[in-house]
Amino acid sequence: MDILTIAGLGKSFGNQGVLDGLSFSVPEGSIYGFIGKNGSGKTTTMKIVLGLLQADFGEISVCGEKVHYGDTRTNRFIGYLPDVPEFYGFMIAKEYLQLCGEITGMPAALIQTKSEELLELVGLADVKKRIGTFSRGMKQRLGIAQALLNEPRLLICDEPTSALDPIGRKEILDILLKVKEKTTVLFSTHVLTDVEAICDWVGILDGGKIVLSGSVSELKNTHARHSCTVTFRTPTDAAVFQADTRVTLLNTSVGAKGHSISIQSADPEQTMAQIIQILGETGLVPLRLETAEPKLEDIFLEVVR
Repeated sequence: MDILTIAGLGKSFGNQGVLDGLSFSVPEGSIYGFIGKNGSGKTTTMKIVLGLLQADFGEISVCGEKVHYGDTRTNRFIGYLPDVPEFYGFMIAKEYLQLCGEITGMPAALIQTKSEELLELVGLADVKKRIGTFSRGMKQRLGIAQALLNEPRLLICDEPTSALDPIGRKEILDILLKVKEKTTVLFSTHVLTDVEAICDWVGILDGGKIVLSGSVSELKNTHARHSCTVTFRTPTDAAVFQADTRVTLLNTSVGAKGHSISIQSADPEQTMAQIIQILGETGLVPLRLETAEPKLEDIFLEVVR
């Protein structure tokens, strides 16, 4: 079952087109990486999903119910973490979650139970200081707890790791992996390594449309090549290797950087066997031979203008 379905969505601001027939769906129980350049329309899409912005055309459904601008009934299924969440800085985390629960009409006992459970999940259970003194990463973690308070079936995260240091990013990614056990996640970002780390499915947004989508493993297997790299002791050895006619006949993309020669190949095993044969016959001795799987960054650069 698809938790979120977007069909033919369009949106312009004046003469500036942002979305142009955008269509994709998010399978239940997955983390869906919604990726694109800054300004590509990711945040606009999420605001339309939340009923906060009116689309020019197209349809959206959440858990089988249509989304209507200004009518937020489908938001009962959704938890939302904006890129820069705002809080009352004079409160502590538990007080803030209690306030959010009261605003949404949750029973007091349930607010207490859920607040303790979620603060434990995001690593803030023992933090008693005011939210105004929190680091950016702590605020993002509290934002996730707030977004999960109503037990949503879909959690929308708008670039939650973009301004965090490596430790803060890992903390957020680890939390989202745990959250996946209870809810579906739409993870909007331009940090491609984060997508590779946690996402099951990917949709690449460019020109107002999804230009490529599928599972991470599927995209790697079909839309990018492996890299075979030979590193030599001297640039002279590297130049001799690269000039060998058999290297140029590999029918692949060959690039040189310093002492290393990288060969992009759809069949890395066969290419590496040919490289070893060339090395043996020329007497060149490499410092290192290695193959690397294609990265999501390579795929992104391949399909985005």
